[in-house]
Amino acid sequence: MTAPAAPAEHAAAARRPPLERLRELYAAGRVASDYRSVAPLLAELDPGDGAFAGLARAGRVLAKVPHERIREHNPDVPCLTAAVTGSSTVDALAPALTAQLARHGVALRCLPVGSGTWQRDLRDTGSQLYAPGTDLALCVLDAGIVFGELPARWGVEDVRAATAAKLELLDGLAGRWAGQAQGTFVLNTLPLLRHHTHQLVDLRARTELAALWREFNAGILRLALRHERVHVVDTEILAAEGGPVRDPRLAAYAKVHLGEELLGRYAREAGHYARTLLGRTRKVLVVDLDNTLWDGVLGDDGAEGIAVASTYRGEAFGAFQRTVRQLGSQGVLLAACSKNDSGPVLQVLRDHPDMALREEDFVGVVANWEPKDGNLKELAGRLNLGVDSFVFADDSPFECGLVASSLPEVAVVRLNEEPALHIERLLADGWFDVLELTAEDRRRTAQYRSDAERRTLLDSAGSMEDYLRDLDVRVAVSPASGNELDRVSQMTLRTNQFNMTTQRLQPDAVRELAADPGRLVLAVRSRDRFGDNGVVGALLGSRREGVLHLDNMLLSCRVFARGIEQAALGALLAHAQRSGLGEVRARYVRTAKNHRVRGFYPSMGFSAVQESDAEVRFRHDLGELPPLPGHVTLTASFGEGSEGS
Repeated sequence: MTAPAAPAEHAAAARRPPLERLRELYAAGRVASDYRSVAPLLAELDPGDGAFAGLARAGRVLAKVPHERIREHNPDVPCLTAAVTGSSTVDALAPALTAQLARHGVALRCLPVGSGTWQRDLRDTGSQLYAPGTDLALCVLDAGIVFGELPARWGVEDVRAATAAKLELLDGLAGRWAGQAQGTFVLNTLPLLRHHTHQLVDLRARTELAALWREFNAGILRLALRHERVHVVDTEILAAEGGPVRDPRLAAYAKVHLGEELLGRYAREAGHYARTLLGRTRKVLVVDLDNTLWDGVLGDDGAEGIAVASTYRGEAFGAFQRTVRQLGSQGVLLAACSKNDSGPVLQVLRDHPDMALREEDFVGVVANWEPKDGNLKELAGRLNLGVDSFVFADDSPFECGLVASSLPEVAVVRLNEEPALHIERLLADGWFDVLELTAEDRRRTAQYRSDAERRTLLDSAGSMEDYLRDLDVRVAVSPASGNELDRVSQMTLRTNQFNMTTQRLQPDAVRELAADPGRLVLAVRSRDRFGDNGVVGALLGSRREGVLHLDNMLLSCRVFARGIEQAALGALLAHAQRSGLGEVRARYVRTAKNHRVRGFYPSMGFSAVQESDAEVRFRHDLGELPPLPGHVTLTASFGEGSEGS
């Protein structure tokens, strides 16, 4: 038996480069079994120069490990299948995408389709791009699809005709794919290179070509607005980050028209999009204060000594604050966690004339001398969220290391002593990206602030019954429509605790269900004396042969334990009984996060009829309906008139 490693040996191992430790894992045959340790390893790669090359090397190691082995050891690790085609050689994309997804705890099964065969692959519905189970169909294009088809002597009008024809072709192929395949189709804008423009010696014509090309790329971008499940990566933004678009020698000899660094950036964006599709969007940004939100140390320099504007470095901190505030305006919950005394911190947030962020912008301000990992756990408890919803940004290597090792589920943004880089590092991973903002997203901060008022009411109430009665909960259940359908989709993607089956549905899938007369897509809204909570839940079902099948039920963690779930399901059971249905059937699929709702269906009169390690199937005979919570005012409509209670 091998003796356990001493703490000093663990510390020495942690100091070795992350790629070296990853290769050791692979050499020992432990990448699959220790896959959860891969993401923290890759997070240690410096996000500065060379990061994409390092991730590509990591990806080449990880790509050797079959995704089946990863899932065998980690059945709850999500696995994504991608099929890749292109107009030139894009072999570097697969390892880059493997590493990017591994950074987010996702395993990749990559299906190379071909190089230079993109049109054939998109026209052939039997290709891997159309295969069932393909989550991402990536079609990576370069400017050669236009310039390679121009006459020997060409001018701007030739390019105009070629781009118009290509845009029409892409529009048709995107529509064809969206109509016959599943998953998401990913295109990209096409970089225009100097060696293209400078073949024209007429400066006016060169300007006209540049303008024409931007219009062409704008047309490609609009394909994502025109077709469901089509996404476009804007390579112009990626190229502007720096680094060559290609290596002329590899382009000439190996038909590699997009270089490894650009493909690495492309893989980063595709990985972020895939993470969003999987519902792994973060909800909370927790920021440090000293040398993160402002220049200086409040405890040493005092309020008058810190800078957020008017100094060389202070301006950079002010810009960072404005970026954080912009994220908060779109539904990202903001919190602060600082080694400081609470009084001076709150005084600065309330009164400092240069602050862009104020106390009311935060759902929590934690200023004390306790370890930050413990503070984050306490904050997560107060918000009723898991720490895997958190992004933590701090300039201290010690604090970042502490949180990364103690709470590996937290995404750590490692800032440094250069405040001008704070914004780039915060935004680099798109942690808060969503497919589309909903009204509930924009109201989220105000809603969580209202939750603080609810906690105050609860603390002052004599009993839980008194609290619920005074809260004046009102619940409305009705068929989802309009923007509510996007909110229902978002809940299936992002809700984990009260999600009975964790079936993830994209917006178009929810709209398709809602359009089916045999299906039920019900939105659950709630409000109380402190305000409107918006759409907080959903019930998805279908009617078949006299039976109502409850395919899934979801509820936002913000509104647990207020009787909303009992009222909503009770309304559906009563509707099923009035409709003459014989029974209601439901499923509960076990996950690592929804264990707390395992007993919900039995509490509502359901009986278990089949059980396995993975799931439990329930049945309600509609003979005796559960009583509705007395403190809830319920209004229910199922598209056949209103039913109040």
